[in-house]
Amino acid sequence: MNTIGYHYIVEAAGCDPAVLGSPDRMRDLLVQAAKVADMGIRTSYFYRFSPSGVSGVVIISESHLSVHTWPEQRYAALDVFLCGEEGKPEAAIRFILNELASTDAHVTEIKRGIQDEDAYTHAMVTWDETFNKSST
Repeated sequence: MNTIGYHYIVEAAGCDPAVLGSPDRMRDLLVQAAKVADMGIRTSYFYRFSPSGVSGVVIISESHLSVHTWPEQRYAALDVFLCGEEGKPEAAIRFILNELASTDAHVTEIKRGIQDEDAYTHAMVTWDETFNKSST
């Protein structure tokens, strides 16, 4: 099944609120995740909301990584979109979740741009991750 891209949607819970509330730390984290995943970094932009929360995007050659955070709820909504077969999006996701100290995550992978005759469609799979932080 040929696909144009892979879109990962991640619901990350139990995250470190100090990291979630810092645009500089979130930028560094997503840029490093792109490097870990062999993605070509082009630019980034991050914004801190008042009184808390960060939204940001790292533009990569293959598409983007983005985040929206709610430190007061220890929650982050992550997006990793990768066009083509280059790069390792799941490695980026594992890196981000680890750096956020996430305790639980729900991940959805959507294969986008699957050609179906003259139209395009998508297919998806979803799973949960639970991290036992006391054993690390």
